[in-house]
Amino acid sequence: MLAVAMASTLHGHHLIGNTRSGDPAADTFQAANPATGEALAPPFREATEAEIDRALTLAEDAFLPYRQLPAEARAQFLEAIADRVEGLGDELLERAHAETALPLARLTGERARATGQARGFAALVREGHWTDARIDRAQPDRTPLPKPDVRSLMVPLGPVVVFGASNFPFAISVIGADTVGALGAGCPVVVKAHPAHPGTCELLARAVLAAAADCDLPEGVFSMVHGRGTGVGGALVQHPLTRAVAFTGSLAGGRALYDLAARRPRPIPVYAEMGSVNPVFLLPGALAERAAGIAAGYIQSVTLGVGQFCTNPALVFGLKSEPMKTFLDQAAAAAAEVAPASMLHAGIHRAYVDGVRSRLDADGLQSAGQSAKPAAETASEGACQLFHADADAVRQRPELFFEELFGPSSTVVTCTEPAEFEEFARRLDGSLTATVHGTEADLETHAGLIRILETKVGRLIFNGFPTGIDVCDAMHHGGPYPATTHPFFTSIGTRGIYRFVRPLCYQGWPDARLPPELQDGNPGKLKRMEN
Repeated sequence: MLAVAMASTLHGHHLIGNTRSGDPAADTFQAANPATGEALAPPFREATEAEIDRALTLAEDAFLPYRQLPAEARAQFLEAIADRVEGLGDELLERAHAETALPLARLTGERARATGQARGFAALVREGHWTDARIDRAQPDRTPLPKPDVRSLMVPLGPVVVFGASNFPFAISVIGADTVGALGAGCPVVVKAHPAHPGTCELLARAVLAAAADCDLPEGVFSMVHGRGTGVGGALVQHPLTRAVAFTGSLAGGRALYDLAARRPRPIPVYAEMGSVNPVFLLPGALAERAAGIAAGYIQSVTLGVGQFCTNPALVFGLKSEPMKTFLDQAAAAAAEVAPASMLHAGIHRAYVDGVRSRLDADGLQSAGQSAKPAAETASEGACQLFHADADAVRQRPELFFEELFGPSSTVVTCTEPAEFEEFARRLDGSLTATVHGTEADLETHAGLIRILETKVGRLIFNGFPTGIDVCDAMHHGGPYPATTHPFFTSIGTRGIYRFVRPLCYQGWPDARLPPELQDGNPGKLKRMEN
């Protein structure tokens, strides 16, 4: 009944500028309810090369007039998007629930996060300090050569392609941080809808276009196309009018897009947030004080959202001891209480089941705990699975430990001496996060470990857990490769706007012809770096 009711409001077409588009000869696909396997109407069409070209041509045509709008106009657009999304009401939540199996309560919270992001970027754009205005005034009397007047600020790149993520259908998708960050910077956006929740994407895209109409913005400032295979995504990245790409997903997917962009006649940046094992180090003082409490929080973090977070703590290190045994026993008991639940889509579920099976068959890894209730594979359910190994197993089969398994699974490694903490920290690839549970005395004793971790991750957590990211100005959600393709940039938080801008310098220009942010009178009252 739910699918039939919602199908009446969806058309399954691409939204290119102000028009619907759908080639009747194009291949089609449908979303499926992960919990039931039911196909969800309507069918969605694969975008053609002509449709992709139309979307990016409109975006290019919209770029100059859109970037020239005052900051207030772009801020109002982002606020209008938030208003329009909230106006979708239960229809949006119900469709997203049907397509992802995420609970309605989770989706309600995520919608608030997404609209809050949009309003947060609106405030950032309106304030204007993010433009990083810098002024070095002329010194005509300087010797041996006069100094020219030099001023610079950040300006938008141009049309941006955003790929929606599967695990956050609102907050990292059509209206996610990449989209609102790019729009706030002055870049038109073409979204590649995620094929696992295309109906949700259509509803959100229609809200964005309604907001653009509310604000009387040029056609092409936003478009969205569908595609199930890799062809549509590849064509978007390789289109000559695309200036930057934002992606959240698997290492394989992100690296493929990055390589395509690098092979273009004119390469462009791909800001991909990809895989991460998010290591956790349990230092002796913390284990002695609160091993059971750490275990409870750990299992909650591992299984949050059926483990489908890029910040899932997938690898834990601790020293062999009675407190460590207590931690393992308590973690196993907590894992047994976790009921399996449907994962986002059948593909993610298959990959998780295959990954768990391969680890269970591997030498050196043993099961340390699992959900007591068996998973229903017909409902794409993922069960919690903990593994345990010693330090030698990590040395012999590092690929089992340092590669992400997306889902409610984690591996605990028991070390025999503190030096092994530093050994394995050095072996880690780049990660989004690392977590340390310890006392202040532990931090002093293990200062070398902390210094190593600072070179490996984008966010260091003390006595907490990496899941549950706070969306704020100071947040950095990134890290060295393979966590991301560029460790400077964040995919969450307002600093993400810098993915979509570049510095532009003006030398010797008349004051009246400079952008307002650089004029002597400083009409926006910005904080500027001067002289």
